[in-house]
Amino acid sequence: MGCNSCGTSGSTPGGCRNNGHCATGGCSKLEVHDWLSDINADPYAKYNVHEVSFKNGSRKGFYRNDKRFDVFTGDYVIVEAAQGYDLGQVTLSGELVRLQMKRKRVKDAEENLPTIMRIAKDNELDLMEQARAKEKQTMLKARVLARNLGLDMKLGDVQYQADGKKATFYYTADGRVDFRELIKVLATEFKVKIEMRQIGARQEAGIVGGIGSCGRELCCSTWLTSFKSVNTTAARYQNLSINQTKLSGQCGRLKCCLNYELDTYLDALRFVPEKAEYLQLQSGDAKLMKTDILKGLMYYTVKGSGVFYPITLENVKLVLEMNANGKKPAEITDLAEVEEKSEEESIEFADVVGQISLASLDRKNKKHHPKNKPNTLKQQRDNTTQKQMPTQEQQANRQQSNKQHGRSNRNQQNRPNKSANQSDNKNQNKDNKQD
Repeated sequence: MGCNSCGTSGSTPGGCRNNGHCATGGCSKLEVHDWLSDINADPYAKYNVHEVSFKNGSRKGFYRNDKRFDVFTGDYVIVEAAQGYDLGQVTLSGELVRLQMKRKRVKDAEENLPTIMRIAKDNELDLMEQARAKEKQTMLKARVLARNLGLDMKLGDVQYQADGKKATFYYTADGRVDFRELIKVLATEFKVKIEMRQIGARQEAGIVGGIGSCGRELCCSTWLTSFKSVNTTAARYQNLSINQTKLSGQCGRLKCCLNYELDTYLDALRFVPEKAEYLQLQSGDAKLMKTDILKGLMYYTVKGSGVFYPITLENVKLVLEMNANGKKPAEITDLAEVEEKSEEESIEFADVVGQISLASLDRKNKKHHPKNKPNTLKQQRDNTTQKQMPTQEQQANRQQSNKQHGRSNRNQQNRPNKSANQSDNKNQNKDNKQD
């Protein structure tokens, strides 16, 4: 990644002279900004130790530039190794390396530091890519071999040396592991020199990588190189609930981000009064329930009331002084602060539930979900009695119908029988004719 001033005039690169690798950052995942890169100095007076990273920052080391090569941040160089050579990328140069060595307690005058041999060539970069391509398959085979030998260990990563003559296996284990037999099997299988290196759970998470609960890539796999101890005291200072599942990262240990804001909370805690668990009032003692350290509010409640009253730190100190002098405030409401609602909280939302028709859904539910049958005999009896007991409307209708039926019967009795009369008349006519 180059800046706007980078360019070439002839054979000399312009800008920061990094040949496209700007001093402010590149493609490595552990970048360091060189604030002193613009300072011109004698090349022989520069600090001749460089920081070199391997496999995108998973491992770093310090190497001497005794031959005074023109090495810039982002260049790939060939460095000495215990057997053969290795290829890495320069991540830091100049006086910042001296400060980094001092922080990591590496002696400046140590002559046993390995040296930078030369600038890497294209064929050496291709050889390194071929070695990196074999790492995943090698790790899978090594896990199977370790499982067959019954070893209580977990292989997290494999790194091949750039020349392909050595492979380093990183593993995690709860205790000591006798892997002498495993080394023989791995050397026979892969035909390289084997080195076993035990790492912790946090180092494994940094090598493997992943996504944290915040939705971003893990800090230990991007920029965090030094792991500081984290304990539950940091969570208590920040008023966090001691929940192991929420406070633990992917490595199973406490999250490193608990230390990020700890200093801010410690500075704010200096203004919080001590021994303020109870406030003496005329209506009764008020008990401290929680403290908002950053807002400077302490929430108290009175016995028999479930309301939390926010009180500022100044008012709490004032009440403590009054209690020390034998005085008591009247009510806690006189001390409480009124919390102003934000605009988002004051917005009134319209209730549109009644505008939605669910008739179609009710029909479907009636079709697919029949009514539940009564489970007990008592329910069955109650249902039958309810069915048998007529309602008042039904009784009224029945009475009205009975009255109507009574009237119709009376009318039928009073009416003459037309059919009978007609038959009698016919018989009389026949008799008359015969006579």
